[in-house]
Amino acid sequence: MGRTETRPATPEDLGPLYELHRQALGEYVRQTWGWDERWQARRFRERFDASHTQVIQQCGRDVGCLRVRRGDNEIFLEYITLWPQYQRQGIGTRLIRALMEEARSRCVPLRLSVLRANPATELYLRLGFQLTGGDEHRHTMEWRAKEI
Repeated sequence: MGRTETRPATPEDLGPLYELHRQALGEYVRQTWGWDERWQARRFRERFDASHTQVIQQCGRDVGCLRVRRGDNEIFLEYITLWPQYQRQGIGTRLIRALMEEARSRCVPLRLSVLRANPATELYLRLGFQLTGGDEHRHTMEWRAKEI
């Protein structure tokens, strides 16, 4: 398997990243709230910030999207998604483990929120995340390095 890297998103990535969102997460959104194409497209456009978004690449190919917010007291994984044909190949796990190592080195928790309908919840649990709360639609989760 080739090296996983990220590159900064550009405004030109908006269309392909929306299509990625629709294909990779659309079913979970539909199960949670229903899918309204016009509303989803508008919301994605409004929330898209190329300066805060990374495109995940594998062997030079765009395979996903990553948004991470780094604060003084936490790292928050806002969004990670891969095109369906690149899922379950360890790409997301490698990226999350790199964030875990960053959190460990900074002595801060790594946090995220995930739709209850999204099976990625199982991945986060396997990686050692703990459920910390949520609501009827989402789980909130946290990973902290074990103190020695």
